Amino acid sequence: MRVPALYPVAGALLLTTLSTAPAGSTGAPAPGAAEGYGVMMAAARAKAAGITFAGCPKELDLPGHVKCGTVSVPLDYAHPDGRQIKLTVSRVQATHKDPHNSKRRVPRQGALVYNPGGPGASGLHFPMIGVLPAWKRLAGAYDLVGYAPRGVRPSAPVSCQDPKQLAKGPSDAPTHPSEAYKRERIARAKAYARGCAERTGSALRHYNSLNNARDLDVLRAALGERKLTFMGASYGTYFGALYATLFPSHVRRMVFDSAVNPDPAQIWYRSNLLQSAAFEGRWADFREWVAKHHAVYGLGDTADEVLRHYDKVRARLAVKPAGGKVGPEQLQEAFLQAGYYDDYWPARAQALSAYLKGNPKPLVELAAPVTEAAAEEENSNAVYTAVECNDAPWPTDWAVWDRDNTRLARVAPFETWDNVWMNLPCAYWQAPRQEPLDVRTGPGEVPPLLILAAERDAATPYDGALEMHRRLSGSVLVTERDAGTHGIAYGPNACVNGHIDAYLLEGRLPARRAACAGHPEPKPSAPQKRRHEAAARP
Repeated sequence: MRVPALYPVAGALLLTTLSTAPAGSTGAPAPGAAEGYGVMMAAARAKAAGITFAGCPKELDLPGHVKCGTVSVPLDYAHPDGRQIKLTVSRVQATHKDPHNSKRRVPRQGALVYNPGGPGASGLHFPMIGVLPAWKRLAGAYDLVGYAPRGVRPSAPVSCQDPKQLAKGPSDAPTHPSEAYKRERIARAKAYARGCAERTGSALRHYNSLNNARDLDVLRAALGERKLTFMGASYGTYFGALYATLFPSHVRRMVFDSAVNPDPAQIWYRSNLLQSAAFEGRWADFREWVAKHHAVYGLGDTADEVLRHYDKVRARLAVKPAGGKVGPEQLQEAFLQAGYYDDYWPARAQALSAYLKGNPKPLVELAAPVTEAAAEEENSNAVYTAVECNDAPWPTDWAVWDRDNTRLARVAPFETWDNVWMNLPCAYWQAPRQEPLDVRTGPGEVPPLLILAAERDAATPYDGALEMHRRLSGSVLVTERDAGTHGIAYGPNACVNGHIDAYLLEGRLPARRAACAGHPEPKPSAPQKRRHEAAARP
């Protein structure tokens, strides 16, 4: 699944019996001196060239105050004089304004580089965020910098299939698939892996997390920054941690929001198993919230009753898709988003309620495939697949996948098999696999880093934040209690936001661990028009 990882008690107990050492390593060599030298060469060139910022490409649809440029990086850092690719970068310069004191000129602290996760998400729209109240203090002190990582269009985009195939619907998504359905999905996974290899060729192997970390150092140099100030969300925390491990002396300040578990044994097969288990718990949170508001939605006053209504809708959509486009798979994808973000809960509950009352329009608006977004989604899926498949060994025997996920689906049926189909191309991947880097820093090697985590985040579960905290010496972990939204920086929690401001603006951190009370649950509301909803996955 695109985003990272996870847990209810039953799922956690079950997972102790699952395989922990995926097969399928090709014995690809670990990164060595050649790549390190290549980064030094590329960074020196980037520092000399800088970035020429001007108007952004029209297709990015960015306002005029956001400026864009490019930075060249080697496709293969072991051969820095070989093929170069260009990463597109966006920037809004520091305003020097204090939102609380119009007479005070705020000194610039440098560039704040942001990555929203994925793999496969673009940060090019990030600099626009400086106009929002919660971000204005940072926008006064920092140039806000976003970029499209390698493979994410327009930065040497990767593709694995015709985007038109993604915009099709309706389609099925059985919770307990038949053997015939499994064979069909295996064939599709093989075709997808083959398409990635055919469309990208020998370059495919170079789209990976280690190169994303190396690219980040070249970007730092191109921006003229001696040390990097970085905020990464979700998957962005993983290659941010790789960066801290590879380039500890280049770190100024780093915020890791919703941290991926960086343990090499978790990258990425086991991480996805744990993620599926965790989404079952978050799915239960959503249903319990709906049950609290039975008077509004009429979907039952217990989580089990809400589930029965959801299953009734799934069954009806399998027979007669809503609007001719929304079947069980489209329903599943729409409601999976409720596991990421609790501000999506009201619209989904209302759509379910309206459908059962004879009005399918809200559900169609939420869940129908969006043709206009197909090319972007195809590119994002391709980058996600390439990075995760390249990063680590995966089981190459379908029997391993089938065994582990059949067991898991007994206690966590909501997302287990859909997560399998998302990642199954990695079983048939045609590029060499790497061995994950052992992420860790010793005492004093890097300045203290700030890690943010919500206790019930399913996409990047809390155990991952604890592991990140253990491995990055001197880091500080801020926990949002009794909350599960994925990505908590500058959300509705003033306590969390205060810690970020204090760190990025003043270099102040709390004790080794700190806690913030969870933000309030959403209030039931009237239906909303569909907006573009993209979850970054690690």
